[in-house]
Order: sequence, then structure tokens, then C-alpha cells
Amino acid sequence: MRAKLRAATAAAATAAASAVLLAGAAAAAPVTTAVSPTTATAAYSCGTWGSTTLTLTAAQNGTTATITLGAPDMIASVAIPANTMDVTLRLEKNGGPDTTVFRGGSNPSIPAGSPVRFGALTGTVAPGDSLDSYVGGDSLSFTFSVFSVRCTAIAKQSPGPFVFD
Repeated sequence: MRAKLRAATAAAATAAASAVLLAGAAAAAPVTTAVSPTTATAAYSCGTWGSTTLTLTAAQNGTTATITLGAPDMIASVAIPANTMDVTLRLEKNGGPDTTVFRGGSNPSIPAGSPVRFGALTGTVAPGDSLDSYVGGDSLSFTFSVFSVRCTAIAKQSPGPFVFD
């Protein structure tokens, strides 16, 4: 009888420990949410650096969002060393006038004559936020070395604003 009681107690303890471990794993799992659409394009004017069509790719993890920018037709006139750019992207929030700011400081090494590439930019979002290109002000700025580039969005995003869960 004692052997059965010990076996039952051991089984109950093992089940309880397993439940605690599973609950802890679920709590530690990263919170991922959806943003739609995940990719959009928009035209930007960058002064002497010319105009470009940026590809914006969005991702979301809880209240943190990342925007990755692609500018294949924006060519670096000088070499830009890795991790030397300070980048700020401002997107119009929920139809304006408020904006949400995304920042980043990492970039790959960019040889002179090559397309400018940006690292991921991070910002904070709330459920239901709708973010679109900020037309009419400094929408994108980046600095490196002694250079400072300011760009203005000249069109809203296509296919439309990013909507975050």
C-alpha cells in the first residue's frame, strides 16, 4: 500500500512540476503580433541627394515595432562606415497631426557609389495604431560623419498605412 501511495505522490509531483514548467515557458515566449500590410512604398525628396522611392518593411513584437528601409536608387556619394549612421523616421499617426518616431544607429558598410542601406529602426506602437508617411515635414533624416540628409515624404504609402495589432 505504501509503495502505491509513494508512486501516486511521485506522479502527482511530476505532473505539478510539468504544469509549472509549461506555464513558465508560455509566459517566457515572445509576444508576436501582426502588422498589415508588412511592406509599403512611398516617394521621398531628399534635396541634393535626389528623390527616391523607399520600401518600408514593418514588423511588430508587442508594443515594439521595427521599420526597415530600402532605397535602391539613393546612391552614396562617399563611403559610409558600418554603424555610423543616426537615422530618424517620422510616420503620421492615425491620420495626424501626431507622429510616431522610429530611430536606429546601425548600418552596413556602404562603399561610395553603392545604394544607401539602413539598419532596422525601432519605435513604440499601441494596438490599432495606423502609421503612414508623414508628408509636409522632415520625414526621414540621417547623419553620418559631417553629412546630414533630410528627406520629405511627397506621397502617402502604397498600398496604405501600417496598422498594428
